[in-house]
Amino acid sequence: MKRTLLVIAALLAAAGAVRPLWAQGGAEVEVMANVLAAEDARRFDEALLRRAVADPDSTVRRFAAMAAGRIGDPAAVPLLTPLLTDTDTAVQVTAIFALGLLRDSTALPALIQRARTQGWLASAAAFELVTAAARIGGSGGSALIRDIMRQGILGDRADSPYLAARAAQEAWRLGPLAPIEDLLGLVKDSKIDARLGAVFSLGRLRVPAAVPRLLEALDDRESSLVRAAAARALVYSVVQSSESDPVAVTDRLLLASNEVDPGVRINALRALATYPEISQGEKLVPLLDDPHSNVQVQAAQVLSGAPGQAVTEALARVAESEKGSWARRTEAFLSLARQDTASFVRLAPEWSAHGDWRRRAAAAEGYGRFSPQRVAAMSTDKDPRVTAAALAAWREGSASVDADLLAAGRRLLGDADAAVRSVFAGIVGARGDESDVRRLVEAMRRSTRDSFPDAVDSALAAIAAIAARSPDRHLVEQGALASLPYPEDYLVRQWADYYWPAAATAWGGAYPAETQRTMQDYREVAQRFLVGLGPDRYPHVIIEVEQVGHLEVELYGPEAPLTVASFLRLVDRRYFDGQRFHRVVPNFVVQAGDPRGDGWGSPGTVLRDEINMRRYKAFMLGMALSGPNSGGSQWFITLSPQPHLDGAYTIFGEVVDGLPALQRITQGDQIRTIRRP
Repeated sequence: MKRTLLVIAALLAAAGAVRPLWAQGGAEVEVMANVLAAEDARRFDEALLRRAVADPDSTVRRFAAMAAGRIGDPAAVPLLTPLLTDTDTAVQVTAIFALGLLRDSTALPALIQRARTQGWLASAAAFELVTAAARIGGSGGSALIRDIMRQGILGDRADSPYLAARAAQEAWRLGPLAPIEDLLGLVKDSKIDARLGAVFSLGRLRVPAAVPRLLEALDDRESSLVRAAAARALVYSVVQSSESDPVAVTDRLLLASNEVDPGVRINALRALATYPEISQGEKLVPLLDDPHSNVQVQAAQVLSGAPGQAVTEALARVAESEKGSWARRTEAFLSLARQDTASFVRLAPEWSAHGDWRRRAAAAEGYGRFSPQRVAAMSTDKDPRVTAAALAAWREGSASVDADLLAAGRRLLGDADAAVRSVFAGIVGARGDESDVRRLVEAMRRSTRDSFPDAVDSALAAIAAIAARSPDRHLVEQGALASLPYPEDYLVRQWADYYWPAAATAWGGAYPAETQRTMQDYREVAQRFLVGLGPDRYPHVIIEVEQVGHLEVELYGPEAPLTVASFLRLVDRRYFDGQRFHRVVPNFVVQAGDPRGDGWGSPGTVLRDEINMRRYKAFMLGMALSGPNSGGSQWFITLSPQPHLDGAYTIFGEVVDGLPALQRITQGDQIRTIRRP
């Protein structure tokens, strides 16, 4: 028994970096509630954070460190660096993670010193140090990542090969400073993790010189994940820039599209879809009836670039059939718009007049691929979701904004629907002149009452674009800004910070944000998710999907308390019942939570990001965004590992049961209900 207890104690110590937050007592709740409030508002309260990172309770110190990273002010670096030698390993790990979130190069010397000279570094801390170095980047971050990949620094440890693999996986964050030669060497490493990390980063970096190694990885005998990552990386733009023959590469991808693993098949098809034309496309026709539903969907999409009568007949058969998924039929129909327009035109009248708005929107999208003029008639559809889709197709399919499109844009800037206004503002901004600024100012005023800020952002972007084309740019900007109301929505001010310096100067910074929460709200969340060890901190929900099955999801209360609390409120309101998975990207994500069903919907409330140390392996639940700190009700579940999402989207749960059902979900499938068990 003693030996067993010692083993358990050792395991708990090793896992200390990921053990749940917990504290006891009213004093801790009060401190954590105040820190949570500051974090939520993105308000850097130095005095509050300084007290919290020195709190006797290590859980409070850990939570304060995470909050400092999420707030994002580089002034937090001096508060965090002393925690690198905290007596609690979990605090050390969180401090390293938080310094990575700050992306401030002044933190790098302290991280390097911690790795080299200041005592044993737990594995969890070492792994987070790798990610932090890559996030900080620059020449210093690049040098550190290269050193770790070569097992120099941190090379005298049992876990150094795994740290090298993590460094390879994170190297893509370094952009042009990434150690390409080292990555190319690791593609042939004996360890799967190293090969996978190298292939992933080379794919993200789009390195033409990597094509021969990626083709080798396409035959990896040990790992379907390596093969899938290699297939996804072999896109046309990279291959065309290399010394490899694109025809030979497409032949290899055609072979991979018949792989046993559906993830490899899907990624090979996705890569093939980037090629201007696919010879031997008839070899892909059987995949329209693949046992895996999303292989069928991806095959229907890629066949748009495959000429030949056999392909045309197969796509028409699927588009006209009432069997199979809605997503398969729709992708086949849309592919005909490019592959054989005559067949598309033959089928389009039925779709254009269909009672299901989604079919009418698909018809508009299809027409936009070859005849934007025919989309114009659909821009007056009674359903604004169809109108928005038609306008987007009209704009995308037009080489430029013509007079008719511009006139329509000006007319519908006052539309009642925010998505329609958003699309049209973009159209006016592309071709409009100074006389349109007044219309756009009015559109912006009207849009401040919307449940999502996209129409406001689009109107402002259009004004900025018109001003940029004017010889009197400063006067146009100042005149517009004098007429515009101060935006109370921090997301609008955040947009200005990124894209319109004149507006940002006039309005001030985006933060602190008005959160619409009281201190009592924060106390209740802290008490529920951050204090104690009860099971309520990790609540479960059941997602029932019509004709597919059910999923059970565990929610991560301690890691993302405000996100989980908001999600549960929506669940209890039955907000998600009857909604559809409006976006499914095969072998990537399934996405839902939009009450409109077209990707524009929002509950009217906004969540700030709660980036945490969970990783986007397969089957993780994340919060969808339109930009930083713009969460609402839309969420997604990953279908395969997606490391590039780490640190960008809040992870707030994981599917723990029902994985076969998850793999069967296609775009358009309907949620019957989401409920508590």
